[in-house]
Amino acid sequence: MAEPLVRVDGLSVDLGGRTALRDVDLAVSAGELVGLIGPNGAGKTTLLRAVLGLLPPRAGTIHLGDRTPDRARGTVGYVPQRHEFAWDFPISVEKAVLTGRVHRVGWLRRPGAVDRDAVDEALDRVSLGGLRRRPVGELSGGQRQRVLVARALALRPELLLLDEPFTGLDVPTQELLTELFEALRREGRALLMTTHDLPAAASLSTRLCLLNRTVIADGPPAGLRDPSVWLAAFGVAGSASLLRSLGVDT
Repeated sequence: MAEPLVRVDGLSVDLGGRTALRDVDLAVSAGELVGLIGPNGAGKTTLLRAVLGLLPPRAGTIHLGDRTPDRARGTVGYVPQRHEFAWDFPISVEKAVLTGRVHRVGWLRRPGAVDRDAVDEALDRVSLGGLRRRPVGELSGGQRQRVLVARALALRPELLLLDEPFTGLDVPTQELLTELFEALRREGRALLMTTHDLPAAASLSTRLCLLNRTVIADGPPAGLRDPSVWLAAFGVAGSASLLRSLGVDT
C-alpha cells in the first residue's frame, strides 16, 4: 500500500492554555478526499494549521511523505477561509494567485516561465482566466473563493488542505468547485477538507473523519451510520435534525 501523503500520529496541540487537539491519528493518501467534520471549536482548522507547520504540537508527530511540516513548506496547497485574505490590498487576480508560489520563487527572485505557466493553469482550472487583471477587491464572494483555490493550485501540490471552501457560495460556484475537487482526487491528489455542509461532505468525500478535539470516528460515509458517533462528535444528545440532514436512521 502506498505511503500516505500526510500521516498524523498521536497529535496533541494546546492553544491559549487549553487543549485544542488530543491524541489525533489521521492519514490521507493519494486519490482520497477526506472530509473533516465537527462542531465549531472542534479543532478542525487547528489540525490543518498543524499539518502546515504553523502550530507546534505538544505531543505526537506529523509527516508529509518522509518529511516533517517545516521541511515540506511550499509543497502543500492551502485554501484558508475567505476572511483570512486581505481583499483590500491593491493586487490583481493574477498576482494574487502568483503569491501562492512565494515558497518556490522566493521573495526577491522574479517569477520565471514555470511560475507563469503554473498560474495560467491554475486560473484556467477555476475559470478565472478572463479576470486575471481585475483587482481582487472588485470580485464577488464566489470569485474570491476561486482565487484562493487557484492560489493553492499554483503550487501544483500533491496535498491540498481546504478550510470551509463552500461557505457562503452561490450554487454555480459550489458546483464548479465540487467538480474540480473530484477531478483533483481522480488525478491522484490528496485532499483534506473541513466543512459545515454535512450532506455535501458525505456525497463528495471518500472518507469522513469526525473530530471533536480527538477523532470520534473515521471511515467511508456509507459506513458511518451509527447515530451515536455523530451525536458524540457534535456534543449533542438525540438531535433528530442533525441525523435527518445526514440521512442517518434514528
